Formats: sequence, structure tokens, C-alpha cells
Amino acid sequence: MPRLHIPRVPGIAAAVVLVVVASTGLVAAPGSTAYAVTQVSSSVRGSDNRTYTATNHLTAAALRGGPREWLLAWAGAANASDPAAKDFIAVIDATRDSRTYGQVVNTVTLSPQRQTEPHHMQYIWHKGQRIFAASILSDTSFVFDSRSLPALRLTGVNLAADTPCGSAPDAFWSLRDGTAYATYLGGPDIAGPCRYTNGQVRIGNGANGSPGEVVRMAADGRTLAEIPMALPNGEDPAICHNKPSITPATCANPHGLQVREDLNVMVVSDFAELRSFVEPSDVQTDPLLLRSSIRVMDITNRNNPTMRSVSYLTDGPRVDESTAVNENRMVMENAVTNQHRHRGAFASTMAGGAIFYTPDITSPSPKWQEVFDDTTAYRGFDSSGVLTGSNAGGSWLQVTPDDRYLIHTVMGTDPRLPRDVTSGMVFVLDIQKLLAAGANPACRIDTIEEVAAGGAESDCPALTSVVPIADKVTPNIGVGPHWGSQDLFTRDRKGFYREADHIERIATSNYFVAKTGLDGDHRICMFDLNHAGVLSSDTAFRDEQTHQPCVSFNRQDWPHGSVGVARPHGVLFVVSDSVLR
Repeated sequence: MPRLHIPRVPGIAAAVVLVVVASTGLVAAPGSTAYAVTQVSSSVRGSDNRTYTATNHLTAAALRGGPREWLLAWAGAANASDPAAKDFIAVIDATRDSRTYGQVVNTVTLSPQRQTEPHHMQYIWHKGQRIFAASILSDTSFVFDSRSLPALRLTGVNLAADTPCGSAPDAFWSLRDGTAYATYLGGPDIAGPCRYTNGQVRIGNGANGSPGEVVRMAADGRTLAEIPMALPNGEDPAICHNKPSITPATCANPHGLQVREDLNVMVVSDFAELRSFVEPSDVQTDPLLLRSSIRVMDITNRNNPTMRSVSYLTDGPRVDESTAVNENRMVMENAVTNQHRHRGAFASTMAGGAIFYTPDITSPSPKWQEVFDDTTAYRGFDSSGVLTGSNAGGSWLQVTPDDRYLIHTVMGTDPRLPRDVTSGMVFVLDIQKLLAAGANPACRIDTIEEVAAGGAESDCPALTSVVPIADKVTPNIGVGPHWGSQDLFTRDRKGFYREADHIERIATSNYFVAKTGLDGDHRICMFDLNHAGVLSSDTAFRDEQTHQPCVSFNRQDWPHGSVGVARPHGVLFVVSDSVLR
């Protein structure tokens, strides 16, 4: 029986590590897949004095040697009635020339919590960093050591009681010192005043409400600082509604999170009051619960950032039947540039279906202008004119490390369209001319013609590629890609991996949050990206059970048992430490 060594990490006083190695033969039902696995478990004790455990289920393919690259997928079990159906991180072989390319070689199950709604991990991963993973509806974040990939070791858990001023953890950004910032979309656990780490107090309307916060976490998951996002004197109640209302009013519901450490700047984008969109019995139609604001923080003092600016996206030229789907509504994501010579950033809206740009996030008053409408990308494959950016579900947004391209996923979630008509998509924009325009870019989507045809100005982003993604087999479920990850790694002739500025591959996951009614087809797909910014489906990345392109989580059998369908949300490319230079 092979033995996998999980190295201990010194200085983690809170972690009670239990390493158990056992070989288990899983007996499968007729017609299903049987896995022989090696189990490796690790545990930590939470602030509630309970023990939390992560158990690896490593297949023979996982234990095979050689330089490897992996794609992690943070997934929730759909089968609530089966106690063996646990939330887990799937470790997928992402090594291009591997004979097990696309196979789920390990599932890392979490207990005792179940049905936590696994959400995002950090946007990018660098060597030596921990893996931070949020469970948005259980108000819990998990931290893993990745140095023994394909095995993961649980090293920390951050519980609801550890962040009393915020709820609903969403996105992470890892810093060079091993800590991370996390957006907490929802309000304090208990309605009323809450005191943050810096001593400031804000009034909130309760869990999954407002205002949200940013939390700085240690490498073992401990809360280092709860950081207020609401302004001390609030915001204009005419544009920032809360339910129930609070005084002063706030639009602070941070979702997207990006950091430029070289500029000591953090950018967060406000989304919506979460509970208004995850409780079917209490769905709100108030468009002013959908945010249009972006907050920029000075993070010179990492535990006590100060607010540089709060700015608001403006409406665009489209005429919609409801202001809830105006171009500036529901700012899900933002994306910073990466090269030191650039200070610009982008923002995308989920309900609004548009992309905005500001040339300087360090400005005390950033000026955002619409530079692209998702409708233009739809015209790349839909000549009927039916599909538009309105309520399209714009989601993951990232700038490539070389600042050449902006990559965006769109779910295709307009409820006014039949599921067999709508489509998700992933598209690429060439942003080089826009960045080269410096402090005063000319591009503006300000006419109805530009909505479908792209900007008229010469520095507007150019659409280089669009790929439709839709589940036409089960159209009542189908939702296109919500999240994605860039593959930062390239392999040299000696078999070692290095980080590269040019991205050659991305992965997307087709799932949002089932409780909202936006489920998805539960696939993870791989795409190649060439130097001209053209995407193409990687058909070699195939499901080992269906033998079809993309890895489907609509399966019965997993390395941890025959427990049924799972829903993958966050995805992240990682490389074994031993082969990453």
C-alpha cells in the first residue's frame, strides 16, 4: 500500500492534525464505477471546539508519479438525503499529456458540515500559498495546505462566530505574505451595531443583509481583521436601499475582490443584498437592492485599510423594461490590470450585462465608463438578435497577466427567454489599445448602435473570440459558465513548471447557486487560448465516465462513494510544489 507523506506546517497552534492512511476498496453497484482509494485525513479544531476533518480519497491515478498539474473544483453534494454525500474539493488531472487527463483522481470530503453551498476559492494561486475556500450559505471558510498535491491537508476553519460583523464569505485574494483578504457579502450575524477590529462601529440589518465587510485571514484561517466597507456616515438612501432599512443607508455588499500589492490598493465590487435573492419566498424586485458601487481601499496597513474612494457605475444606452437590468446593476466582479505601468481596472455587471473601465484606481475619484456590452459578444454566434446583455448573468472577469486580454464568462440567465433559446458564453477582449490610451480613453458605449456592434472609438476593446456554452440536453436546468480560472503555468523541457505571463488555457464551471433557481449543468470545461486571443474547446479534456468533452459532475460514482450528483463552483489551477520553479 502506498503511503503519502503530508508535511506538518510549524506554527499552527490551532490545528490538531490527524493523518490516517488506509487503503479501501469501494464496492460499486452493477454498471457503476468502482474505485480503490488511499484515504488520508487531517483535522483542525474550530473556535467552537468542534473537530473539522478533510479526508482525501486518492485513486491509483493520483499516486502515479511524474510532474503534474491539477485543477481543483470546490463542489457541493446535491443529494441532501444521503449522509455520505458530503461537500468536497475534486482534484482533476490537468496535465496535458497525461493518460489520465481530465480524470477526478481525488475527492477531499469535508465533515461534519453538510450542504454548505461551496462557492469560490482565490482567483489565482502561486507557489507556497494556501487554498482558501468559502461556503457561502454556512458562513464558513476552509483553508488547505497544497504542498502534497494531489492530496490536500486541512489547516484551518473560519466559522460564523469568527466574523461577527459579516456573513456569506465569497471571494479571496492571497497576499505575498501568506494571508488573504476575503469578501463577506452579507451583514453582521445579529442586526444592530457591530464593532470592527479597528474599533469603528456600523449598523447592520443582519446575516446575509447589509453591510458586508472584508476579512483578512491568517494562513491558518484565523481572523486577523474585520474591515468595514460601509462609510461611517452612510450613503445616499435614494440609491442605496436596505431591507429592512437601516440608518445610515449603505450599498456595501462586496463580492468581487482584486488586489494590486505594488500599488497598495484593493478593489471590491458591490453586488446585492444576498438574502433577497436566495430565499424564493422573499424575492425582492426593488432595483435599488442591486448595487452599482465599487470601493477602493488603501491597504498600506494590511489590517486596517482606509477607504480611498466609493464610486458608482452609470446607466447605459439600452432601454429595458425594468431598471433592475440597467447596464450598471449588480456589479459582481472587477478585474485589475497587472503590469506596473498600468493602473486601470474593469468591472462587470450580472443583471446589467456590461463591462466598465477606469484608467486609474488610485485616483481619489475614479471615473468609470462603459466600454463593452455583452450583446456584442452574443452577436458573434446569435444573428437573430434575441440574446442580449440584459439580465444575461455576467460573471467571472479576469485580465491576463500580460495585460493583453480580458476574459469574461456569462451565464445566460435571462428568465424572459426559454432555456432552449438562451445561452451562456465565454469571450475574450483585446484591451491593448484601451490601456495604451492612458488617462483619457475615448471609448464609451453611449449609443444604441454600439450596444450590439461594439464601441465606435478606436481604443474600444476588440472581441477576438466568443464560445457559446449551453446545456441543450436538459434545457430546464441549463445555465452557462459562472466561474473560471486562468492556467498560469507552463512546463519546460525538463518537466518543471513555471509561471508565465501569457495564458494558454482557461477552465470554466457551469453552476451558480441552486437556491436562486440558477442551477446549471454541472460541467467543468477546458479551453485553449492562442496568441491572437482565440478560444477553442479542449476536446481532449474528457469525462472518464461519459468520455465526452468537459468533466461532468452529474455522476453517481466518486472516489469517496456512490453518492450522486455534485455542483462545482470555484475552480483553480495548481501545481505540485516539488515541480514548480
